[in-house]
Amino acid sequence: MSDTIFALSSGSPPAAIGVIRISGSRAKSALESVSGALPEARRAALRSIRDASGEVVDRALVLRFDGPKTATGEDLVEIHCHGGRAVIAAVEKALEALDGLRRAEPGEFTRRAFANGVMDLAEAEGLADLLSAETELQRIAAQASAGGVLSAKVDGWRSRVLTLSAFVEAALDFSDEDDVEGLPEAFESGLTEIIGEIEKALSVPRAERLRDGVRVVLAGPPNAGKSSLFNALLDEGAAIVADEAGTTRDVIERPIAFGGVPFVLIDTAGLRDEGAAEIEAIGIDRARRELERADIVLWLGAEGEGPVGCVEVSSKADLGVAIKPGASHAVSALDGTGLDELVEELVGRAKKLIPKPGEAAFNLRQSQALAEAVSALQEIIPEGDLLITGERLRLARRAFDRLLGRQSTEEVLDALFGRFCIGK
Repeated sequence: MSDTIFALSSGSPPAAIGVIRISGSRAKSALESVSGALPEARRAALRSIRDASGEVVDRALVLRFDGPKTATGEDLVEIHCHGGRAVIAAVEKALEALDGLRRAEPGEFTRRAFANGVMDLAEAEGLADLLSAETELQRIAAQASAGGVLSAKVDGWRSRVLTLSAFVEAALDFSDEDDVEGLPEAFESGLTEIIGEIEKALSVPRAERLRDGVRVVLAGPPNAGKSSLFNALLDEGAAIVADEAGTTRDVIERPIAFGGVPFVLIDTAGLRDEGAAEIEAIGIDRARRELERADIVLWLGAEGEGPVGCVEVSSKADLGVAIKPGASHAVSALDGTGLDELVEELVGRAKKLIPKPGEAAFNLRQSQALAEAVSALQEIIPEGDLLITGERLRLARRAFDRLLGRQSTEEVLDALFGRFCIGK
């Protein structure tokens, strides 16, 4: 944290402009070394960027932001140079030659923002999701999290729990006074309201389904048309298709979006109990494991033999034969029959499994912290021992603090910030 770091924070070159960000105690002196006089704070200025020999490597706009009111909470400067590979490499080489500067690690700028209190852990997780968002639904959910919507909700619960703790402290400290007699009625009603709100938040689908995509597994016996349907839905030849049984011997995954909803389509080996060679048997075992992880199963096998809740699909509809009379969908990968209707059902089912737009969605780590908080609150007996009640409230506040990153392990932080790119 004491080092001054730099990195390209814009897209990969070549591009029209390359933005090189420098953050740390030596950021301003570094900019002065390569560009001459510092610009006014928060005002762009045109400067010649020079290397250690004094040669001009580019003419660029430079900006200076004085800490702590910056993106990282410390002194920050930016060089907006031309976006060619050679130009960016020359500017980075000039910066690397300066004493006390080093290249940033992945996510280090955002980690400094977290360490300096510019954002909390929930906001940082939202920012990571925002950077990787590929659909509009993902963007909306991540924007809310990165913008502090989740943090504000959790901080509100924490403040209300702190108020309940104040009631307990008052009852403990002044129980012998005439004007304080036990816990007020507002304690129990406030406790009930908080528990109800957290339970409602925990009932919302978790953020991972929206971030990672709804898992759709195509399953059935060999030669049921799984790979053909898989390719047709993707509109590409991702899976090998042949008449020979057991052609698909491993799990094939492809991300795709239908109707703005992210999916992961998964083609699997044909399921059969006998006749499979060693390698195919391994593929069948993996297919069964994928069925256990699936959010939606498209079953192309015999009617009624698929898992509970599966979508019964009759493939090869172009043959004009009702292979599965009771199937929900009759499709043809050859001429596209029924594909639009199948996709429509997938989107409809998926929307019930992912958070609704604008709905606060917590990830697994956050949900676990919330579950601990609500568990501690549920164990409170308003007319019970005040010391135990106070301890339960403290445990709930500690769970909220862990969710927001006020109590975090290095392993959690390393895992999160490792998701970011170098310049973020």
